[in-house]
Amino acid sequence: MHTRSLAVAAGIAVALALSGCSGGSDTLTIYSGREEELVAPLIEQFEQDTGTDVEVRYGDSAELAATIAEEGDGSPADVFFAQDPGSLGAVAGEGLLAELPGESLQRVPERFRDPEGRWVGTSGRSRVIAFNTDELSEDEVPDSVFDLTDPRWHGRVGVAPTNASFQAFVTAMRLQQGEEQTREWLEAMKENGVRFYEKNTPIVEAVASGEIDVGLVNHYYLYLVKEEQPGAPVANHFLPGDDPGALVSAAGVGVLKSTDSGEDAERFVEFLLSDDGQRFYTQRAEEAEYPLVAGIAAKEGLPPLASLGGPTLDYSSLGQELERTLELLSETGYTS
Repeated sequence: MHTRSLAVAAGIAVALALSGCSGGSDTLTIYSGREEELVAPLIEQFEQDTGTDVEVRYGDSAELAATIAEEGDGSPADVFFAQDPGSLGAVAGEGLLAELPGESLQRVPERFRDPEGRWVGTSGRSRVIAFNTDELSEDEVPDSVFDLTDPRWHGRVGVAPTNASFQAFVTAMRLQQGEEQTREWLEAMKENGVRFYEKNTPIVEAVASGEIDVGLVNHYYLYLVKEEQPGAPVANHFLPGDDPGALVSAAGVGVLKSTDSGEDAERFVEFLLSDDGQRFYTQRAEEAEYPLVAGIAAKEGLPPLASLGGPTLDYSSLGQELERTLELLSETGYTS
């Protein structure tokens, strides 16, 4: 793993040890790169439905992936519930994820699962450009992220460099456009005054407040902000074609090979992919992610998943290329 990632991982591992939490046959331990505000109700429903005792450790997906790699076969984690395929692919690449049951894998389209069956997508998301509707009409929002290096966007764009979804987007750009063009874009954006935020929600809030005019985020964060600020002047612009800014990715889940709670872990995966688990994203969740199981329609107002563009790629490659993306972001000054 990258030196910085290992250092972060070690710090997280120590903090977790000091917290006194431990996995075991009586407790299903989930390492969740999905934010607590997004998935806590879903996990609580699993506990209620199955009577399973669950311990959740929340953190950044990439950092949790590094933590699992550092812990190896001694990890207390039973399940890795990640924000993106890249983090899952990184753990799978270390040989730490078990093959999932075929029945679970087959519920999700092939593009949203690991070719070797070690992880499976649980919900879909599209990258978008969130924009301030008081300042811009949708026609004024660029149809490509490459247009955001134009001087007219100086200081008006927000990104979240440490967020796993942004890192997956940069990886997709590298795979599609090559490393040289990706580096040039990152450097040009920085020279153009791009503003850094810790997470996606603060970006959308900054767009709504007029602090910036546009932000590169996942589509569902708009719904979180609208829940708190129904009249917020912000909307999503879905990019057409195969632009890397239109990347359609997925949150996903994998079971650790080292688990001693294998039945409960697989039951959790089954729950996430059940009709009820998938309807969570359309009926209960504030953020409105895309269900991936056939027959469960997306939330009203969203374009159909099948209509979205974005680069065509092997999602498992996002994990294989994550370390180099982290290095590139450090080299270009996006991360320390």
